[in-house]
Amino acid sequence: MDRILIVEDDAETAAAVAAVVRSLGCEATHRDTLDAGVAEAGAGDYKVIVLDRTLPGGDGVDAMARIRAGGSRALILVLSALGRAAQRVEGLEKGADDYLPKPFEEDELRARLRALLRRNTMQVLDNDLLVFGDLEIRMKARTVHVKREHVAVSPKEFELITFFAQNAGQVVTRMQLLERVWNLHFDPGTNVVDVHVGRLRRKLEDAGSTAIQTARGEGYIFAPLSPPAEPT
Repeated sequence: MDRILIVEDDAETAAAVAAVVRSLGCEATHRDTLDAGVAEAGAGDYKVIVLDRTLPGGDGVDAMARIRAGGSRALILVLSALGRAAQRVEGLEKGADDYLPKPFEEDELRARLRALLRRNTMQVLDNDLLVFGDLEIRMKARTVHVKREHVAVSPKEFELITFFAQNAGQVVTRMQLLERVWNLHFDPGTNVVDVHVGRLRRKLEDAGSTAIQTARGEGYIFAPLSPPAEPT
């Protein structure tokens, strides 16, 4: 079970964040001061840290360097009432992986955490192997495997899955796919993208992977996460 650390001094907010974390099948740990949060970040194996700014002990953004120096490799989502554009930019420039202003919608927080968890499942080995849980893409051999079983893809389907993988967790539009995979800088007025994506998605699903999801009205999201564990 993936672990997410919540560093938040407001009990009601911390409880709401923890509920979202548990809905993703993850374990939530809460600390309510900056020093306790920094210490816990270095002691535990966390995938994501949800970090407030205005904490007893100081500004969470200023403490991100301490968190990294303590050995944490977690991705950091700053969740703060300090939500003006300049404050968000400051947080991102100082090392946050994402920044969500308060008050927040639970669905948006859930989506942001999913995206960070997806980023954490990706590994690049020897500039050749992309690994997303049970899904593996070998760049040099141009092969795809799910649960170690080979998935036969066409050259165009391999270009598609490679582009999706390089943009994991992000919405990819049909126009982006036309430009980057088909080298077309205009919409030809056909369903060529949907047809190819549909074929690739069926092949992956037959092999046991639901990596490609539809972002209705926008495009697609490559999100090869394992299903959340059943509650015990």
